[in-house]
Amino acid sequence: MSTADSGATPERPPPTPGAAALPALGLDELLDRLVSAAHAVGTAQERLRGLLHANQLVAADLELPTLLRHVVEAACELVHARFGAIGVLRPDRTGLEQFIYVGVDEDTASMIGRLPEGKGLLGALIDDPTPIRLQTMHEDPRSVGFPPHHPPMRGFLGVPIRLGDEVFGNLYLTERIDGDFTAEDQELVLALAASAARAIENARLYDEARQRQAWLAAATEITRQLLAEEAGDPLATIASRLQELGDADAVAVALPTPDPTQFRIEASVGAMTNDLTADGNPALTDLMQAAHRTGNALRANADIGDPTAGSGPGQGVLLGPTLVIPFAGRYGPRGILLVARRGGRRPFTAAEQAMATTFANQAAIALELADSRADQQRMTLLEDRDRIARDLHDHVIQRLFAVGLTVQRAAAAVEDTASAQRLSRVVDDLDDTIRQIRTTIFDLRGPLVAEPLGLRDRVREIADAASRTLGYPVGLSFSGPVDTVDDGACDDVLAVVREGLSNVMRHARASRVDVHVELAGQDLTVEVLDDGVGLPGEVYRSGLHNLDRRARRRGGALLTPHHDGTHLRWTIPWQ
Repeated sequence: MSTADSGATPERPPPTPGAAALPALGLDELLDRLVSAAHAVGTAQERLRGLLHANQLVAADLELPTLLRHVVEAACELVHARFGAIGVLRPDRTGLEQFIYVGVDEDTASMIGRLPEGKGLLGALIDDPTPIRLQTMHEDPRSVGFPPHHPPMRGFLGVPIRLGDEVFGNLYLTERIDGDFTAEDQELVLALAASAARAIENARLYDEARQRQAWLAAATEITRQLLAEEAGDPLATIASRLQELGDADAVAVALPTPDPTQFRIEASVGAMTNDLTADGNPALTDLMQAAHRTGNALRANADIGDPTAGSGPGQGVLLGPTLVIPFAGRYGPRGILLVARRGGRRPFTAAEQAMATTFANQAAIALELADSRADQQRMTLLEDRDRIARDLHDHVIQRLFAVGLTVQRAAAAVEDTASAQRLSRVVDDLDDTIRQIRTTIFDLRGPLVAEPLGLRDRVREIADAASRTLGYPVGLSFSGPVDTVDDGACDDVLAVVREGLSNVMRHARASRVDVHVELAGQDLTVEVLDDGVGLPGEVYRSGLHNLDRRARRRGGALLTPHHDGTHLRWTIPWQ
């Protein structure tokens, strides 16, 4: 009986081999895609976490040098780069001002030598600040190769760091540990560079604020120092503080001379002070003249000088970045402040120029205040001296003169000859005292400022030296305008005083010696008197002969009047 007839369920045919695996293969593919997507999400999350960590590392410090190193370290960690560096551009974008690197040890770096200056691929990123990503650097035509001892590097990723419209520098990464740099790596590093730019700007603002605080504190301190009783050399104090604040190798204070093309270095500090001069350096001279003429501070960030000009001071000098800052007084420009760094050092910023100018203006005000106070003190001293001179003249001299007249009348009335002679000597002593007081009055009414020594001061110097040898003071008195004597006659007078005092020290055995210089009428007279034993004959024939010859040459004479001791009277005519 057939199966169809019996009503039984028909048997199914056996499955075709491989037919049941089709749905399973679709599921595996879906699972693979899900796993791949999950892995991609995990990788993205890992990279985002890495970027967040890198941003935290970058924002962890406000000290710019430390921050720049953190940026390089964070970038290397973010994209698994073996080597990294950040190059800070010069203000004129002609090369790199700083180059901070990681991954190269100190020994290797010392063998490599000079740091990169911004050539080749580094220069390409400077010229065109757009990202550069390469699998093999040496195949790129812009590459210039590596110096000896440089470690091998293959892949390259470079991105600019922008502060607004300004390119601060570039971030360079090489040798990705696990393959080539990818587009995702480039995006991550660009994001890090944007975060780094904000952190760098904050660090710059922080550093500038701190510098301003230091400059303001220094300006306050310099004012206090210049107004102190013992201020020392004010210009040297200003130069010293400027060197410290401006991170300079040399600072000089230059004052104008009668020749408008020349300046005189009045104070200087630093290792380059012998070279910081306008002599033989026309570029520096031009800057100083321009600053002095306009009253505006100038900044030169290029090297100044001609290395072939010579080897003397100011010749062949390559000064580096230099600030030329005028400072004014009450009557106009007072001088120039020169603040210089060595050639090749970082340039001065506009902020540093502004702060140094503010400091110079504050220092100029302090100098004016110090000068005004000194003028006031001089006026007070002059008033005191004038008052003392008036009192001596109006009271002391008049009373002494009255006493002298009284004694003189008493001497005339005394019948005893010895007593009369003693009273006459008292009158002579009073006259000597009056002459000495008049000399003191003349000195009190003399100038306060240091001037070339006149005859009066030069005689006093000789007398002071003799006093130290004799053991007692030499009496000095002057009459008339003796400081008007010309140099030739002055030399003769000094020779007379010197010879007369020398004879006293060697021969006289005196307990008192007096020197009197007088310019009265048409005669200039010098007298040296002592109370010793007199001069031996041979002394007159030697030393005094020279004094007599000096007098005769000018139409005068040397006399030795009778006296208890020695009395030299040297007189010449004076017109």
